[in-house]
Parts: sequence; structure tokens; C-alpha cells
Amino acid sequence: MDQRTDSTQDVSGNGRNSSQTDYMPGFGNDFETEALPGSLPQGMNSPQKCAYGLYGEQLSGTAFTAPSHQNERTWCYRIRPSVKHTSRFRKIDLPYWKSAPNIDEDVISLGQYRWDPVPHTDEDLTWLTGMRTMTTAGDVNTQVGMASHIYLVTKSMEDQYFFSADSELLVVPQEGILRFCTELGVIELEPKEIAILPRGLVYRVEVLEGPARGFVCENYGQKFELPGRGPIGANCMANRRDFKTPVACFEDREAPSTVTVKWCGQFHETKIGHSPLDVVAWHGNYAPCKYDLRNYCPIGAILFDHPDPSIFTVLTAPSGVPGTANIDFVLFRERWMVMEDTFRPPWYHKNIMSEMMGNIYGQYDAKPQGFVPGGTSLHNMMIPHGPDKNAFEGASNADLKAEKLDNTMSFMFETRFPQHLTEFAAREAPLQDDYIDCWETLEKKFDGTPEGTWNKG
Repeated sequence: MDQRTDSTQDVSGNGRNSSQTDYMPGFGNDFETEALPGSLPQGMNSPQKCAYGLYGEQLSGTAFTAPSHQNERTWCYRIRPSVKHTSRFRKIDLPYWKSAPNIDEDVISLGQYRWDPVPHTDEDLTWLTGMRTMTTAGDVNTQVGMASHIYLVTKSMEDQYFFSADSELLVVPQEGILRFCTELGVIELEPKEIAILPRGLVYRVEVLEGPARGFVCENYGQKFELPGRGPIGANCMANRRDFKTPVACFEDREAPSTVTVKWCGQFHETKIGHSPLDVVAWHGNYAPCKYDLRNYCPIGAILFDHPDPSIFTVLTAPSGVPGTANIDFVLFRERWMVMEDTFRPPWYHKNIMSEMMGNIYGQYDAKPQGFVPGGTSLHNMMIPHGPDKNAFEGASNADLKAEKLDNTMSFMFETRFPQHLTEFAAREAPLQDDYIDCWETLEKKFDGTPEGTWNKG
């Protein structure tokens, strides 16, 4: 599907046009958009001379020879080519942003872990300095695996820009409102929404309402895509039309600027004399987008039994093993529970996948106490987990009428790889040392009779 949207830039003042927040609907669409009329070539990609004296440049998100249904690229028509947006690089240190492999021999990643929200601070923290890595998995150098982060942002990036050559970022806000001014347009993001920032995309992050806190899944592997619905059919879950991609919006501004690049787990910065957000027009299917989680339509069992949590997958990043994801992004939101003669919360479980969970708001049904908004938990591969005693007893003895789980939204970053705790997660983040004790009071009910001790007081 092609969609064209015209957006006109105001070139007065400081050359910024970052208030433009119009969007085009669709996921994986082939879009076209221009901020100045006639700036987008028609019928070809690389004319001998582009309109307005622009440069044509391709941004490739996949190998040239990737299958057509997976091939992603965008043609950009920009004031300067990207080679003018970098100069000599200087290595810098962002000590709290870690990449895999990051295995600390003094940190034990084996176990069940839960953290309270990482507290806000009066310190000036930008998108880069406020990133706090909790876990890493896989290997950034071979482009498999992921990292999970908490971000704390109190200050806008001013004449500072960033791109990751390592990964695409899935951003899940929990508090505050951020604006992502990218090469391809502007995204404003608030809690109950998510954004996908592709690998290689240059952007600046501004605080519209702060302090801002949220979660980030850094995907080293294949891009996120919508899961196959199989026998579910064409509808429900996340629908393509609800994803929004920004229209073209550019900056023509001369000012000393810094571009920071994440490459193979290291950070480098380069100095330039202008804004790199200078794409006047573009067309293609490799672009940032956002999605409102309130549009996710959950489906589930309507007679008996509890379905696997994979039925709540919003996005998946595939691996080389069919059906075994590099990452699944799974959403647990408001929904009706109607199953008969069924233990309705998530059952006790050991999983070959590793599960990093975060709470956006409300209560999670398997852990009604302790898992608070802004908090996180980790259940690594083959580590048992499940409801605490209160949740188990309540669900085992509940009157099974139709019940709506309300005021709840939590999510899971699930990966096929073990997730290793960072030093920050193990020693600085507010770890709940007593989390493991939530199963301590579970009782033996077996006594050799069919009824066990269920009805014996």
C-alpha cells in the first residue's frame, strides 16, 4: 500500500520543524511522503539531479538480496548525504548501557528476580545518559539476542543526536511523554503506546512531560514483525492499520552538533556543524512507527483451560529456528475471563524461553502484591515460577463467573536466550530480596485421598 502525505516546513527562525506529528497508518507499508512539494522523485529512485538540490540516498534495513517479503529499504532525499553527518570518531563511555555478551562472574543470573521501579533522580539525564541496562542475552557482534533496559530521562537532547548500528529499539513508556525527532519524521510517545526505532536511524529525544521512565527492548536480531495468526485468521491481536509512521519533517539548521553512534557494543561520538535531520522527502518500508497498546485486541479461551501466553504476542522478532523467537513482545492487558472449571491465572511453569516482565500500570493477576507499576521481574530459562500463595488460593476457590480483569497492563520481553543480569541490576537497582519468599508458604495438600486437603480446613 502506498500512501502520500504532504507536509510543509516552516523555514523561519531556527530551522526546526519538530512540532509536526502527522502519521500514516500501516505496518510494513511502502510509504511515500514529502515536506516540500515536488521533492519526491516519481517513477524512479535516483534521478541525475534531485529537486531542490537534494541528495538521493538509500537506507537499507536488510541485505539487498533478502526475500522480497522481508526486504526493507527507504530512499531518502536530503539536504546533505549522511557522509556529511559524521567526522572523526572519538570513543566515549556510557557506563550504564551494556551489550551482550556481558557476563559478570560475580553476578548470579540463575533464579527468580523482581525489582521495584528504578527511582527518579534530580540529575540531568538524557536518553543516552539515562539508559540503565538490566539484562543482556546473545551476542551483539553476531546480531543475535537482545538487551532489556530501563530509561530515566529528565533532559532533552539539545544539538545531540544518536543512532544504533547494533539494533532496533522497542520503547515502552511507563511515565512521562517523549518526542523522538528522527530523520524520517517526528513521533510523540506516551504511556500505553510503544515505538519502534529501526537500526541505523538518526534521532534526537526531547522531554515533553517529565520526568520520563520506561522500558526498552534492544533487538540485535531480525526486525520485529507481526506474529502469524494461523487458525485465528485475519483479525484481532494487533492490526496493521493501527501502527502509525510519521510524515516527512526536516531541519535545515546550522549549529554545532554531536552525533553518538552505538556500534558493536561501543559508543563513539563525532562533531558536525549542522542538524543531521535533513530528509525532505522519502519513500520505502524501513521507517519508525508507533502503536497504541489500547488498540490491541486480546483473544483467549472461552470454555475451559488457560491458553499459552504466546496468544498475547504483539510483535515477534524471529530467529533461525521456526517458532522459536529471538524476542517476543507479549502484552497482558484488560480482558474478560470466562473459563469454566479452570485455574484462571498463569499456571506454574518452567520455560525454555527467558521472561523479562514489566508493569505499566495496575496489578498483574498472578502477582497481585509486589509487582508494582514501573517494576520488573526476570524468570530465566528453566527456572520455575508461577502464582504466589494468595493468588493460588484465591483462584482455586473462586466463584467462576465471568470476570473482567480491569486496570491492568503489563508486558513481557521473552527470548530464546538466557538473560544475564548486569552489575546495575544486581547491585544498584532496587531488587526485592524477599521475592523468592513469595512461594515459601505454599502448602502440601496431598494426603493420598482423592480430595486431598482441599476441603479439610
